[in-house]
Amino acid sequence: MSKKEKTPDLVFGVSWEVCNRIGGIYTVLSTQAKALGEQLNGNLIYIGPDFCNSNELFTEEPALYEEWIANCKKETRISVRAGKWNVPGSPKVFLINHKEVEDELNDFLFDMWKNFQVDSLNAYGDYNESVLFGYASAKVIESFQAYYKLKRKRVLAHFHEWTTGSGLLYLKMHTPSIKTLFTTHATTTGRSICFNEKSLYQYFSHYNGDQMAEELNVKAKHLVEKYAAHEADCFTTVSDLTASECKQLLEKQPDIVTPNGFEDDFIPRGAKYTKARKEARENLRNVAEKLLGYKLDDDALFIGTSGRYEYRNKGIDVFLEALKLAINENENTKEIVAFILVPGWNLGARKDLQQKLANSSANYNLCRRFITHDINNFDNNLIVNAIQSFRFNNEKTDKVKVILVPSYLHGDDGIFNKCYYDLLIGLDLTIFASYYEPWGYTPLESAAFGIPTITTNLAGFGLWCSKEATNISNGVAVVYRNDTNYFEVADSIKDNIILFAKMKKKEVQECCKKSLQLAKNCSWDNFISYYMNAFDIASKKKN
Repeated sequence: MSKKEKTPDLVFGVSWEVCNRIGGIYTVLSTQAKALGEQLNGNLIYIGPDFCNSNELFTEEPALYEEWIANCKKETRISVRAGKWNVPGSPKVFLINHKEVEDELNDFLFDMWKNFQVDSLNAYGDYNESVLFGYASAKVIESFQAYYKLKRKRVLAHFHEWTTGSGLLYLKMHTPSIKTLFTTHATTTGRSICFNEKSLYQYFSHYNGDQMAEELNVKAKHLVEKYAAHEADCFTTVSDLTASECKQLLEKQPDIVTPNGFEDDFIPRGAKYTKARKEARENLRNVAEKLLGYKLDDDALFIGTSGRYEYRNKGIDVFLEALKLAINENENTKEIVAFILVPGWNLGARKDLQQKLANSSANYNLCRRFITHDINNFDNNLIVNAIQSFRFNNEKTDKVKVILVPSYLHGDDGIFNKCYYDLLIGLDLTIFASYYEPWGYTPLESAAFGIPTITTNLAGFGLWCSKEATNISNGVAVVYRNDTNYFEVADSIKDNIILFAKMKKKEVQECCKKSLQLAKNCSWDNFISYYMNAFDIASKKKN
């Protein structure tokens, strides 16, 4: 079959994270857009929520589909703003105001119950708004197809995560001529099992998804996800790990695994890379020295971890455990400064630290020399408690220092005032000791910046590259993890930290090159074919 025959005429990609930077799905979609748009000859439109008129990620083009937008508003009551997403590839985007049809929600909830037995009675939190967004997105797609008479064309709608699954169910009920895809990036129930500190893997084969969803009070979300997976013309997920999850908890084997790639066009090269890394290291060093109250060694090793505030799932607990172990074995290695770049419920930048950063001659000491921002519920913060209980006192004589940065890094945090990537490039080593990580962009991003990284086999990326990544000398180290080997994981991470800390300059350079190569193997140029195959599966599905 030729590429032309396989290529859809139009693909819609629907997600909460279109032009809305929340988490990993934003990275998936924003980095895939260029490669996917090229494969689809530009026939790609993303749909996201319209929260405000000022969105730096979106450039409105009022003339784009102007007549249809007016017609859509008249027929559906939904306002649409058309434009471009300000990411590589500049894909077309529709931002929609889903709240304009809020009065239709109850009728649609009943329709989902009547047709798919999706029980919404005990739903809470973000459920209703997510269902409403999916519903409104589907009505917009339906309107576009009808207005431009595309019923005989190969039009596909790709819904990401349970938060849009309702849109897929709407199209199944009302416009089955539009072929649908559904991707779960992490099952609702699987994530909830881990979040509630239950063992996911040891008893995995005995879990019933419906039963566990009800026990964990995520039944409504689970059912939307489950029936979207079952009703989709093509059901996909992002790794072999989540494929097993889907089979067990959703009772549906994915039609294809579509691993997450990475677009590295924005990563500086050559002299620009050297300059960006130097600036990042100076920034990290300056903040650390002002917070700690003393100068760091010239060859201090900067280590980092990052991600959502999920203490166990993201492996923050075992990261700190490994650092504690490293204290006793680091007498003859470099000074280590470990940054925990994990946003929390913060109250803003510390004023005393800001004042010290503004005054280069300030020589007084601060209290709480392990945190850069004030936070709510300080005494009950799990990371804070661990730092204190492990006695990371951050004295000058301590070979391991730990600094918590509980803020999103968008360039306006008040301390670093750098975006995450602009600090990541200044680190020497990163550690993502995840217990639950369907894919794992953070270690992939680190490798793409040439920063060696340690991850686990319970991250999709870690599992993908585990054959080539036995220890940190390979650029990426994949540590074996299960439900019960917490201390073994910590010990293995500690060993890799010490191994890296003792490397000579040439060995470090070689290590960085290997991490870059592993990341290149995960580029969208290599992975976009999985999406094209998924589109083909959906197109061929008979109603």
